[in-house]
Amino acid sequence: MDSIGMPTRMPRWLRVVLVAGVVVLVTGAGLFAYRWYYRPTTLTIAVGSLDGEAGRIVSAIASRLVATNAGVRLNMIETSSPLEAANAFSSGKTDLAVVRGDVGDLSQAQAVIVVAHAVALLIAPPGSPIADVADLKRATVGVVAGETNRKIVSVLTDEYNLSRANTKFKDLAPPEARRALESKEVRAILVVLPLTEKYLSLVRGLFHQNSKAGPVLIPIESAAAIAEKERAYESFDVPKGTLRGSPPLPNDDLTTLRVTFYLVAKKELDADLIAEFTKTLMSVRRDLLGELPILAQVAAPSTDPDAYLPVHPGAAAFYNGTQQSFLDKWGNAIFLTPMIFGALVSVLAAAWKFLRAGEPRTGEPALDSLYTLGRRIRTTEAESDLSEIEREIDRVLQAQRGKAAAGDEGALDVATLNVAAHRLQSLIHDRRTLLAMQPDGKSRA
Repeated sequence: MDSIGMPTRMPRWLRVVLVAGVVVLVTGAGLFAYRWYYRPTTLTIAVGSLDGEAGRIVSAIASRLVATNAGVRLNMIETSSPLEAANAFSSGKTDLAVVRGDVGDLSQAQAVIVVAHAVALLIAPPGSPIADVADLKRATVGVVAGETNRKIVSVLTDEYNLSRANTKFKDLAPPEARRALESKEVRAILVVLPLTEKYLSLVRGLFHQNSKAGPVLIPIESAAAIAEKERAYESFDVPKGTLRGSPPLPNDDLTTLRVTFYLVAKKELDADLIAEFTKTLMSVRRDLLGELPILAQVAAPSTDPDAYLPVHPGAAAFYNGTQQSFLDKWGNAIFLTPMIFGALVSVLAAAWKFLRAGEPRTGEPALDSLYTLGRRIRTTEAESDLSEIEREIDRVLQAQRGKAAAGDEGALDVATLNVAAHRLQSLIHDRRTLLAMQPDGKSRA
């Protein structure tokens, strides 16, 4: 304050700087909140396959997610087999995984998409007398990727009682399969793979073929019965001519087992996040279909309550068309918050007014002092007293103006000050006129 009690006014340039600083601060906070809300979420995904094809597919999808600035990004953890990928997921090391339905612990898994279907093929060399599974009695069957296919071997053994038939199964790495067949270490092989041209060409390469003879495809006639007991599998008919067109191989539809590869997610992952992720995956699938034909098999998993793998609630919302937008989810909160806040402020203001009902108004002492000066003006008999009263009025007015400039709620309003000051000035003027009209002797008295 200065010497007469008035507050020092803030320089204009300082006020401009303060306002600009507040604007910059609010804008920065808004941008930070926007970036935070829309920041990409990175999910870890376990992938495993013998030939590395699954890793290549997921890597292409992850790159596409980055290129399209998607809200979800993938951090791939590549393993050597679907079994290891399932183990990484079940142990909590990853958020997602590409798993085969009959491999590993999937009790905590919920399906997001169907990635592909793999078909079990029992194949014997050209000219083999083996026509069905029962003919494998006392034979050795080579199992490509034996660790991954342990479950399907167990299912076939139980269904056809192969242990009593003295049928043996021998694990083979993919490069060993042709040599084992040629050396007659095995009489047939079991492979489980998608029916795409890439994998079918690998099967053809296992055997010497000519125009008259080809490998023997052994049907699994009890596939439907197996599927009833083991829900990871389903009965499937390999179309005529799948392996070779002319002469067709098989020469008729061949019954066998089929198992599904899923992209699964943890149960606790946010439903909105998975819904948006599923939507993005379906869009990326269309973009990469020309480069990766196997993505033609990508489809929605079963949303039935009794499905083998339950679908994740977020993925189900996308497939069923019930995915909520931002306004659907937060619209009520956005609409009601200002109303609730306004009502709360009104209640607090009323409560404050009620609590202060018995307190004197802050500006009343200043107004009372002005009224007191009015009584002194009417009774004063000296010109010097009137001058002193004027100085007191100035001090009261200056003090109230200072409070008003400082934002003090107790300061008298301008209209009240003007009315009081005008009234007192009129009284002083009238008193001076009256004193000037009196005789000198009476005035001195």
